[in-house]
Amino acid sequence: MHTRRRGSSGSDRPAADEPPEWSDVDEDAIEDRVVELAEQGHDPSQIGLKLRDEGVQGTPVPDVKLATGKKVTEILEEHDAEPELPEDFHNLLEKAVRLREHVEENGQDHQNKRALQNTESKLRRLADYYRGDELDADFEYSYENAVELLE
Repeated sequence: MHTRRRGSSGSDRPAADEPPEWSDVDEDAIEDRVVELAEQGHDPSQIGLKLRDEGVQGTPVPDVKLATGKKVTEILEEHDAEPELPEDFHNLLEKAVRLREHVEENGQDHQNKRALQNTESKLRRLADYYRGDELDADFEYSYENAVELLE
């Protein structure tokens, strides 16, 4: 968005309407594993990767939505295990705090000053999107608010 570089192409997920026959894990077992991983502190994207790699009871789950009919975040909401902040917003907050601390120590690092400006701009736009639902209605981004939210 903020650079003149081109995007990178990647592979697409194969189109499928039902989970593969070799992955015949029970829906309830998948949901229990998702909640268990969330309670261990994993983000929804990490949960999907762990289910893909480790699986449930040794059987990999290539796509949670195909296997259960629900996304990982929907499962977490049903079981009241969703994270306080949306994952994308939380990751941007962490990046902004790291960049701010770096720029304070290294004042001549103009490239990272620009990266901080871009990250904070993304955060403000994302805060507008989430304000009222996942964030307080009067939330305004600032470094102090970001540090407070991450504690």
